[in-house]
Amino acid sequence: MSKQPLFTGSGVALVTPMLPDGRVHFEQLEKLVDWHIQQGSDALIVCGTTGEASTLSSPEHLEVLRVAIDRAAGRIPVIAGTGSNDTAHCVDMCKQAQLLGADGLLLVTPYYNKTSQRGLVAHYTHVAANTDLPLILYNVPSRTGLNIQPETMARLYTDVDTVVGLKQASGDLSATARLAAMCDVPIYSGNDDQIVPILSLGGVGVISVWANITPRAVHDLCAAWFDGRVQESRQLQLDWLDVINALFSDVNPVPVKAAMQAMGMDVGACRLPLYPMEDTARQALELCLRRHGLLT
Repeated sequence: MSKQPLFTGSGVALVTPMLPDGRVHFEQLEKLVDWHIQQGSDALIVCGTTGEASTLSSPEHLEVLRVAIDRAAGRIPVIAGTGSNDTAHCVDMCKQAQLLGADGLLLVTPYYNKTSQRGLVAHYTHVAANTDLPLILYNVPSRTGLNIQPETMARLYTDVDTVVGLKQASGDLSATARLAAMCDVPIYSGNDDQIVPILSLGGVGVISVWANITPRAVHDLCAAWFDGRVQESRQLQLDWLDVINALFSDVNPVPVKAAMQAMGMDVGACRLPLYPMEDTARQALELCLRRHGLLT
C-alpha cells in the first residue's frame, strides 16, 4: 500500500515565541511563519514538543494553531500537534484543528500513563475515526516512555487509511530499517543528526528543530538527497553536526530558543519547568553559532 506523504523535505518543528511576561508573542509567530516560507521550509509543524505544547492551555494551543494556519494561507502545509495521553482530549483537539484548517496532524504517543502496543493501535484507530485529516504518528520514547514497535506502526499504516507517516525520534536505526522493510510508510527523521541515515532507508524528510535557525540549510540537505546529490547532502549533515549537537546540549527547546535569541529573533524564554541554560553551555552554543557565521 502506498500513500502520499503530507510533505517531503524539511518541516520545521516551530518554536512558540513568548513575551517577557510569558504570554504567547503572536506578532512574532506571524513573522516566523513568513520567514520560514521565504527560507524554503517545506512544512510547518506547530504545537509539537519544540512548540512547548505541554505548557499551552487549550485556548492558547488553538490560538497558536489558528494564527499559524491563517498566516501560512496555504503556501505550505501546516501540521498541528494535537497528541495527548488522554484519547478523548486528543480527539477534541484534532476536531478543533481540522475546523481551523490544518493540513494534517502530528500525534505523539500517550505519555506518562502510556499503554500497551495493543492500546496504541486502539488509541490511534479511535482518533482516526474521529477526524478526516491525515495523521503523522510521533515516536519519541525518550520523552514519553513508550516506543512504537515496527510491527505496530506497520499495522497502523496498513489498516488505518489516514495514517500517512511516522516521525521517528527513537534514534534506533535498526528498528527504522525493520519498519521500512515491512511497509512503505513515509518516515520523517525526528533527530537532526540522523536526517541522511533516515533518507538512506527511504525516508521522505525531517521534522526539524535545527530548521528553526537555518531553514535553508535543512531544506537544501533534503533537496540535494532527492536530486541524487548524495555526497552534497552527506556533507551538509556533517558540516552542521556541531550546531545540531549544541542545539541538544540541554532539554529541547531551551537551546534552540537561546540560539534564536542570540541571533536576534525575539522568541523569548521557555515556560517553566524548562529553565535557561547554564552560562558555560550557552557560551559554547554561541561560539558554535559564531563559527558558522550565524553571530557577529
